[in-house]
Amino acid sequence: MPNAKILAEKQAVVAALVEKMKNASAGILVDYKGITVENDTLLRAELRKNNVEYSVVKNTLTRFAAKEVGFDALEPVLNGTTALAISMEDSIAPARVISDFIKKNPKVPFQVKAGFVDGQVVDAETIKQLGDLPSKDVLVAMVLGTMNAPIAALARAINAIAEQKGAPAGGSAEAAPAAE
Repeated sequence: MPNAKILAEKQAVVAALVEKMKNASAGILVDYKGITVENDTLLRAELRKNNVEYSVVKNTLTRFAAKEVGFDALEPVLNGTTALAISMEDSIAPARVISDFIKKNPKVPFQVKAGFVDGQVVDAETIKQLGDLPSKDVLVAMVLGTMNAPIAALARAINAIAEQKGAPAGGSAEAAPAAE
Protein backbone atom coordinates (compact mmCIF):
# COMPACT_ATOMS: atom_id res chain seq x y z
CA MET A 1 0.00 0.00 0.00
CA PRO A 2 1.51 3.37 -1.02
CA ASN A 3 2.02 5.89 1.71
CA ALA A 4 -0.51 8.69 2.09
CA LYS A 5 1.82 11.44 0.80
CA ILE A 6 2.55 9.64 -2.49
CA LEU A 7 -1.11 8.75 -2.94
CA ALA A 8 -2.13 12.39 -2.39
CA GLU A 9 0.46 13.54 -4.96
CA LYS A 10 -0.84 11.06 -7.54
CA GLN A 11 -4.43 12.10 -6.86
CA ALA A 12 -3.41 15.74 -7.40
CA VAL A 13 -1.78 14.84 -10.74
CA VAL A 14 -4.93 12.97 -11.84
CA ALA A 15 -7.14 15.90 -10.76
CA ALA A 16 -4.97 18.33 -12.76
CA LEU A 17 -5.10 16.05 -15.82
CA VAL A 18 -8.89 15.74 -15.50
CA GLU A 19 -9.22 19.53 -15.39
CA LYS A 20 -6.98 19.98 -18.45
CA MET A 21 -8.76 17.28 -20.44
CA LYS A 22 -12.21 18.67 -19.59
CA ASN A 23 -11.31 22.23 -20.61
CA ALA A 24 -9.18 21.41 -23.66
CA SER A 25 -10.35 21.97 -27.23
CA ALA A 26 -8.10 19.13 -28.31
CA GLY A 27 -5.49 16.75 -27.03
CA ILE A 28 -3.20 14.25 -28.72
CA LEU A 29 -1.41 11.28 -27.21
CA VAL A 30 1.88 10.43 -28.88
CA ASP A 31 4.54 7.76 -28.54
CA TYR A 32 7.76 9.74 -28.28
CA LYS A 33 10.14 6.76 -28.03
CA GLY A 34 13.27 7.35 -30.09
CA ILE A 35 13.05 11.12 -30.39
CA THR A 36 16.33 12.93 -29.82
CA VAL A 37 16.71 15.80 -27.36
CA GLU A 38 17.32 18.15 -30.30
CA ASN A 39 14.11 17.09 -32.08
CA ASP A 40 12.14 17.17 -28.84
CA THR A 41 13.35 20.72 -28.17
CA LEU A 42 12.31 21.83 -31.67
CA LEU A 43 8.90 20.18 -31.29
CA ARG A 44 8.28 21.74 -27.89
CA ALA A 45 9.25 25.20 -29.19
CA GLU A 46 6.82 24.89 -32.10
CA LEU A 47 4.05 23.66 -29.80
CA ARG A 48 4.64 26.59 -27.43
CA LYS A 49 4.43 29.04 -30.36
CA ASN A 50 0.98 27.61 -31.10
CA ASN A 51 -0.19 27.72 -27.45
CA VAL A 52 -0.12 23.94 -27.10
CA GLU A 53 0.93 22.46 -23.77
CA TYR A 54 3.09 19.34 -24.11
CA SER A 55 4.20 16.99 -21.37
CA VAL A 56 5.17 13.41 -20.73
CA VAL A 57 2.40 11.61 -18.83
CA LYS A 58 2.19 8.41 -16.84
CA ASN A 59 -0.13 5.92 -18.51
CA THR A 60 -1.78 4.76 -15.28
CA LEU A 61 -2.57 8.29 -14.11
CA THR A 62 -3.74 9.31 -17.58
CA ARG A 63 -5.97 6.22 -17.66
CA PHE A 64 -7.65 7.33 -14.41
CA ALA A 65 -8.10 10.88 -15.72
CA ALA A 66 -9.44 9.71 -19.11
CA LYS A 67 -11.95 7.43 -17.39
CA GLU A 68 -13.17 10.27 -15.18
CA VAL A 69 -13.61 12.59 -18.18
CA GLY A 70 -15.41 9.90 -20.19
CA PHE A 71 -12.58 9.16 -22.62
CA ASP A 72 -12.54 5.41 -21.88
CA ALA A 73 -11.73 4.72 -25.55
CA LEU A 74 -8.18 6.04 -24.94
CA GLU A 75 -7.33 3.12 -22.64
CA PRO A 76 -6.01 0.75 -25.35
CA VAL A 77 -3.33 3.25 -26.43
CA LEU A 78 -2.12 4.08 -22.94
CA ASN A 79 0.98 1.92 -22.96
CA GLY A 80 4.64 2.49 -23.72
CA THR A 81 6.07 6.00 -23.75
CA THR A 82 3.29 8.58 -23.81
CA ALA A 83 3.20 12.35 -24.08
CA LEU A 84 0.13 14.57 -24.22
CA ALA A 85 -0.22 17.73 -26.32
CA ILE A 86 -3.21 19.86 -25.27
CA SER A 87 -4.65 23.06 -26.69
CA MET A 88 -7.25 25.06 -24.78
CA GLU A 89 -8.06 27.36 -27.72
CA ASP A 90 -7.49 25.82 -31.14
CA SER A 91 -8.88 22.34 -31.90
CA ILE A 92 -6.55 21.89 -34.85
CA ALA A 93 -3.25 23.30 -33.50
CA PRO A 94 -1.91 20.16 -31.76
CA ALA A 95 -2.71 17.96 -34.76
CA ARG A 96 -1.24 20.47 -37.23
CA VAL A 97 2.02 20.99 -35.32
CA ILE A 98 2.58 17.29 -34.65
CA SER A 99 1.67 16.30 -38.23
CA ASP A 100 4.06 18.94 -39.59
CA PHE A 101 6.79 17.64 -37.26
CA ILE A 102 6.26 14.05 -38.46
CA LYS A 103 6.35 15.17 -42.13
CA LYS A 104 9.55 17.19 -41.63
CA ASN A 105 11.23 14.38 -39.66
CA PRO A 106 10.24 11.10 -41.33
CA LYS A 107 13.18 9.22 -39.81
CA VAL A 108 12.14 10.06 -36.24
CA PRO A 109 10.10 7.18 -34.76
CA PHE A 110 7.41 9.51 -33.40
CA GLN A 111 3.82 8.26 -33.63
CA VAL A 112 0.37 9.59 -32.89
CA LYS A 113 -1.56 7.12 -30.73
CA ALA A 114 -4.99 8.79 -30.50
CA GLY A 115 -6.56 11.96 -29.20
CA PHE A 116 -9.70 13.89 -28.43
CA VAL A 117 -11.28 16.87 -30.13
CA ASP A 118 -14.19 18.86 -28.72
CA GLY A 119 -15.06 16.12 -26.24
CA GLN A 120 -14.85 13.21 -28.69
CA VAL A 121 -12.14 10.55 -28.78
CA VAL A 122 -10.57 10.22 -32.23
CA ASP A 123 -8.08 7.78 -33.74
CA ALA A 124 -4.64 8.48 -35.20
CA GLU A 125 -5.97 8.69 -38.78
CA THR A 126 -8.44 11.43 -37.81
CA ILE A 127 -5.62 13.32 -36.11
CA LYS A 128 -3.60 13.08 -39.34
CA GLN A 129 -6.54 14.44 -41.35
CA LEU A 130 -6.98 17.31 -38.88
CA GLY A 131 -3.27 18.04 -39.16
CA ASP A 132 -3.67 18.58 -42.89
CA LEU A 133 -6.26 21.33 -42.35
CA PRO A 134 -5.15 24.97 -42.44
CA SER A 135 -5.03 26.94 -39.19
CA LYS A 136 -8.18 28.39 -37.63
CA ASP A 137 -7.29 31.92 -38.81
CA VAL A 138 -6.83 30.70 -42.40
CA LEU A 139 -10.13 28.80 -42.28
CA VAL A 140 -11.95 31.90 -40.99
CA ALA A 141 -10.37 34.02 -43.75
CA MET A 142 -11.46 31.45 -46.34
CA VAL A 143 -15.05 31.49 -45.07
CA LEU A 144 -15.14 35.28 -44.97
CA GLY A 145 -13.68 35.43 -48.48
CA THR A 146 -16.34 33.04 -49.70
CA MET A 147 -19.07 35.12 -48.06
CA ASN A 148 -17.61 38.34 -49.49
CA ALA A 149 -17.38 37.04 -53.09
CA PRO A 150 -21.11 37.35 -53.97
CA ILE A 151 -21.27 40.86 -52.50
CA ALA A 152 -18.22 41.93 -54.51
CA ALA A 153 -19.70 40.40 -57.67
CA LEU A 154 -22.98 42.28 -57.07
CA ALA A 155 -21.07 45.55 -56.58
CA ARG A 156 -19.19 44.99 -59.86
CA ALA A 157 -22.44 44.23 -61.70
CA ILE A 158 -24.15 47.35 -60.36
CA ASN A 159 -21.12 49.42 -61.27
CA ALA A 160 -21.13 47.98 -64.82
CA ILE A 161 -24.83 48.77 -65.24
CA ALA A 162 -24.27 52.30 -63.95
CA GLU A 163 -21.42 52.82 -66.44
CA GLN A 164 -23.60 51.56 -69.32
CA LYS A 165 -26.33 54.07 -68.43
CA GLY A 166 -23.83 56.91 -68.47
CA ALA A 167 -23.45 57.41 -64.74
CA PRO A 168 -19.91 57.98 -63.53
CA ALA A 169 -18.05 54.94 -62.24
CA GLY A 170 -18.45 54.34 -58.53
CA GLY A 171 -21.79 56.18 -58.39
CA SER A 172 -20.27 59.17 -56.63
CA ALA A 173 -22.76 61.91 -55.78
CA GLU A 174 -20.09 64.57 -56.28
CA ALA A 175 -19.65 63.73 -59.97
CA ALA A 176 -23.40 63.90 -60.72
CA PRO A 177 -24.75 67.28 -61.81
CA ALA A 178 -26.78 69.05 -59.16
CA ALA A 179 -30.50 69.34 -59.93
CA GLU A 180 -31.84 72.88 -59.76
